[in-house]
Formats: sequence, C-alpha cells, structure tokens
Amino acid sequence: MSSRRALRRRPDRPRTALLAVGAVLAGLLLSACGSGEGTGAAGGNSGGSGTRFVPGTGGIDKVAEADRKPLPALSGPTVDGKEIDLADYKGKVLVLNVWGSWCAPCRAEMPHLVKAANETEADGVQFVGINSRDPNKAPAVKFEKEFEVPYPSLYDPTGRLMLRFPKGSLNPRAIPSTVFVDRDGRIAARALKPLGEEELRKTLDPLIAEK
Repeated sequence: MSSRRALRRRPDRPRTALLAVGAVLAGLLLSACGSGEGTGAAGGNSGGSGTRFVPGTGGIDKVAEADRKPLPALSGPTVDGKEIDLADYKGKVLVLNVWGSWCAPCRAEMPHLVKAANETEADGVQFVGINSRDPNKAPAVKFEKEFEVPYPSLYDPTGRLMLRFPKGSLNPRAIPSTVFVDRDGRIAARALKPLGEEELRKTLDPLIAEK
C-alpha cells in the first residue's frame, strides 16, 4: 500500500518544481522593473563580459581611459522640434542625461545640471538630454521652460535610443541616468541616480582636464 501511495505522489514533484521556478522568475521580473531596467535600455547587466569599469561609491561607475567603449550613434528630433546628431559634438566632453517630466528625481537634479552646463560650456562641455516616456512633447516642453534648460534633449518616448548602447558598456538603464563621454566619443562614466552639483563636477572635471 505504501509503495502505491509513493507512486501516486511522484507526479506532483515536477509540478512543485515548476511552481518554484515560476516564483523565482516572477521575483526577478519585479526586481528588474524596480531597478529601472524596464525603461527599454538594453545591454544586459552592466558588469557583463568585457566590461572593465570600476564600480564607484554612490552609484557612479568609471572606466579607465584605455578600456572605454565608443558612444553609439544617437540622433533624431529634439523636444523643441529640431534635429541633432551627437556625432557633431565629437571633440567636446559630452554629458548625456536621461530624464522624464514625470520623474521627481529628475526634477530634483535638473537645477544642478543646468548650473553645470552653463558653467562648463566655455571648457568645451556639451550637455544633451534624452527625454523618455513622455507620450507627447507638451509636458517635456513645459519642463524645459520651467528649469530654463540651455541645452537640447532628444525626444525618445519609447526608449529606442537607449537600446543602441552596446552590451557591456555603461548604458543608461534607469531614469534618471547620466552618461559622461570623453572628447574622443568614448563612454567614461555613468550614474544611475540623480546627481548633485558636487558629484557632477567631481566626475566632469577630470574629463575636462584630459587632453
């Protein structure tokens, strides 16, 4: 009798295992959404194969000059209806900030970005935004006017531009994110959080000093 009961119970084991795997996958999906990876950014884990960046304290990662990867081709319409191509800024230090008008941390950091952009323009620094997840331009236009943003922002409501970042690079996979690009068009640093004035300058000034 006991052996028959054992035989009857065996089919339940695969079902239990499948339920356990399903629970783990659900947890991973939830954690990915919470980390901001649901923004449409690609490239997998920032620490993937071939990546040689140094994880920084406070959420800012940096890459040694010899190990930097090129910024992908990014171009398209801006929030104010113009067209830009980031390749035109080669030779400048580029600060690329991903933001949304609906994003409270983006609002908190924007005054610091505006101040740094105005102060470093003469040093050959160009700030550019990527506006993401605003279904229409009106809230984004209002946001830029409110904060008197002096630089252009690519309009990217679906996150397609972030999909162009290569796997293993310091890709912007959260909102807000800020990517720092050296004068040779290579990704030098990335922040996956809102930045204050001191953090901005601490990351930016060494790139300005590079020749």
